[in-house]
Amino acid sequence: MSKTENTALVWYRNDLRTVDHLGLKKAVKSGYRVVAYYTFNPKHYHTHRWGFKKTDRFRAQFLIESVQALQQALKSLKISLIIDTKTPEKVLPEWIKKYNVKEIYLQDEWTEEEKKEEEAVSAQIDSNITWNRNYEQFLFHPSDLPFSRSQVPEIFGTFRKRCENEVQLRPSLPSLAALPTSNRIVVDDKVPTLADLGLPPLENDLRSAFPFLGGTKAALKRLEQYFWKSKKLSFYKNTRNGLLGTDYSSKFSPWLANGSLSPKTIYWEIKRYENEIQKNQSTYWLIFELIWRDYFKYISLKHGNKIFKIGGILERDYPLSSEPERFRQWADGLTPEPFVNANMIELKHTGWMSNRGRQNVASYFAKDMKMDWRIGAAYFESLLVDYDVHSNYGNWMYVSGVGNDPRDRKFDVQWQAERYDPNGKFQNLWLQKTLF
Repeated sequence: MSKTENTALVWYRNDLRTVDHLGLKKAVKSGYRVVAYYTFNPKHYHTHRWGFKKTDRFRAQFLIESVQALQQALKSLKISLIIDTKTPEKVLPEWIKKYNVKEIYLQDEWTEEEKKEEEAVSAQIDSNITWNRNYEQFLFHPSDLPFSRSQVPEIFGTFRKRCENEVQLRPSLPSLAALPTSNRIVVDDKVPTLADLGLPPLENDLRSAFPFLGGTKAALKRLEQYFWKSKKLSFYKNTRNGLLGTDYSSKFSPWLANGSLSPKTIYWEIKRYENEIQKNQSTYWLIFELIWRDYFKYISLKHGNKIFKIGGILERDYPLSSEPERFRQWADGLTPEPFVNANMIELKHTGWMSNRGRQNVASYFAKDMKMDWRIGAAYFESLLVDYDVHSNYGNWMYVSGVGNDPRDRKFDVQWQAERYDPNGKFQNLWLQKTLF
């Protein structure tokens, strides 16, 4: 069998793009036929004992849209995308055998679920198949850091300063040229619906602060609007703690979370904006937030499964409640605190919540209600369209006093409401009868 009859397979998971994708670039350069694979793993849609899905309809719909966009982008490159709804270990070995796959390209993941997936697939395929893993989710590449994985600082400020001063950020990768039409093959490529995934239909709430579609094209459209058309980037630092509307923050996080957009793409566009429009505290602050995102990934990489333990990376030992009725009170927006309730209702009906809201409802859940913070983190995982395992659990540990906050702060929810919602507009919007 000649080399051209062999196949390089790109296994997509949290890297749903063709732009600035090193694994895809390497697969194209391999000289083999290139095919891509993605599965809506049914394990990601099971129901927790708390009564909610691991992935509910908001994030699932955004994911469906992102995979549809990826499918079209790959099609323009003459690459077929296999789409499945079974676990990888059940079907991927069959595809690997059918298409005579010699090389597998995938984003390097380190959390438990992803590694178990890889191990289960690896156990069923030819040991001579080459696995090519690339870190593509970072702003600062792990190989470029001025310290080892075990030496990642426990204080964000130390991490940030050293990276800013000592790391040369890598450039974004150039766009890929399309392969010959003969590279495309007929594959199973039907994208499932919410109903196929066992989820109810969406009803769009007109109050949502995130009315955007999934996929790279939509992400780049948002970037164009936020930077170049409205120039809202110039005011980001002043508006980032807002609660109402689409433009108080960049809203890039959902596309970053599933990899439709790379952090380097945002970074280099900020730099272009600074050169052509304006450089100020706001343009820097968006970079600052990208570094925070990197930091939680490195904390996860350093501490492994500790980020999922009740004692967090500090290994604190104290009792927390896990009463279902008290959890439902919080989740349904029925606590004694209107500001908490408004934010939780927004999440329940849209899959979105502001950063300011997240800090307050998480602090209230862990510090005031004294509930097991991991239940709250799992609920966020279920509903948030921008769920990212590292940022989600990193932030929950942080506000719960078991992570990287050296001050172990507790949010005064009433004071926060007075400061960030002084006229009660946000609370009035979400505490009224639900509108669709």
